Amino acid sequence: MNYYSTNHHSPAATLQEAVVRGLAPDKGLYMPEAIRPLPPDFFEHIDRLSLQEIACRVAEAYFGDDIPRDTLHSLVCDTLSFPIPLVPVAPHIWSLELFHGPTLAFKDVGARFMARLLGYFIRQEGAGEVNVLVATSGDTGSAVANGFLGVEGIRVYVLYPKGKVSDVQEKQFTTLGRNITAIEVDGTFDDCQALVKDAFMDSDLNAHMRLTSANSINVARFLPQSFYYFHAYAQLKREGRAGRVAVCVPSGNFGNLTAGLFAARMGLPIHRFLAANNRNDVFYQYLRTGSYAPRASVPTLANAMDVGAPSNFARILDLYAGSHDAIARDISGATYTDEQIADTVRRTWADHRYLLDPHGACGYRALAEGLRPGEEGIFLETAHPAKFKDTVEAIIGQPVPVPDTLRAFLGGRKQTVPLPKDFPTFKDYLMGQ
Repeated sequence: MNYYSTNHHSPAATLQEAVVRGLAPDKGLYMPEAIRPLPPDFFEHIDRLSLQEIACRVAEAYFGDDIPRDTLHSLVCDTLSFPIPLVPVAPHIWSLELFHGPTLAFKDVGARFMARLLGYFIRQEGAGEVNVLVATSGDTGSAVANGFLGVEGIRVYVLYPKGKVSDVQEKQFTTLGRNITAIEVDGTFDDCQALVKDAFMDSDLNAHMRLTSANSINVARFLPQSFYYFHAYAQLKREGRAGRVAVCVPSGNFGNLTAGLFAARMGLPIHRFLAANNRNDVFYQYLRTGSYAPRASVPTLANAMDVGAPSNFARILDLYAGSHDAIARDISGATYTDEQIADTVRRTWADHRYLLDPHGACGYRALAEGLRPGEEGIFLETAHPAKFKDTVEAIIGQPVPVPDTLRAFLGGRKQTVPLPKDFPTFKDYLMGQ
């Protein structure tokens, strides 16, 4: 299958070209030329399939033209070596726990798959080193860094905003060394993302080194995230609850929601989507007004959603041929202040003994306030609450247990390259590598 740019000014690319480039030459995001529906019998029997079996079928629809079947299945099964359970929280509201992977965040799925796919393509090419640039507001950096750690032929540069990620998140990508370099930018996530995009467009840099991205702008990062939407539906069907399903996605850069929209286009019977924002509510305002107005992000308790110019909005717009009415029919929005997020974490723990992280709290609250009669609601619990230990403990007034996998990162020594947010300095640094 070929991939086109959302800006429609670049030639079509193969999967390999789209993955290795990350961003199209015209600065657009790659989209598959077709979204292939899965056959009805797949959904009739989906509740009898394992996570890996479901993901392999979905992966074949995306990538089956470009990767041998046995190789693709191996990549998928190696990626999904951890459970993704659907857990009841309140009447008709379920949590899809996406925090059981190596870095305890949903991005483990996309980052691990992309690392394995990019490694496969590099081996096929037999070419030189590929340099992965990734901007992070929190969990992307740790998932990508750990997914690519030690992968031969790949060097990773993680750009993150100084002082705007949690200590635990920071330790997960600044203590690894080897082929991982953490760049501490004196700015916001949007500044980090702008540096990455500018790097892709710089002819000197691209002549000096092969660059690609591991943010959700890369098709190999966001497409695999659709796997767990199918798995969530399968688990709900086993419970006899898969009638009218509403899925709520805590939303920052919108790769996660876009993957869900792709799943729906492939036939997954999701009744509607909800996009939950924190105070960075550019998409919520778009749904209300029809006007998309990116702005500088502001820091919140749900820091991974602190995005003022969500990249994947371009994909959503392309998927719906630019129609605001069509987008608003399928997706509703919600936005919450820090006070509301904290209140939701506190109340859900007190009432249901379920501990939310600040991002999942946005998702849960949107369902608690907006679920319609006859619906079953699934929200994506995108990270383990221990990744925001100090914040969550201050809210609930008691200790939050830290899983062993997370504790192992805390003893590491932070190693970073501090840089200002201007592109010439970043460019000079990369040219010296």
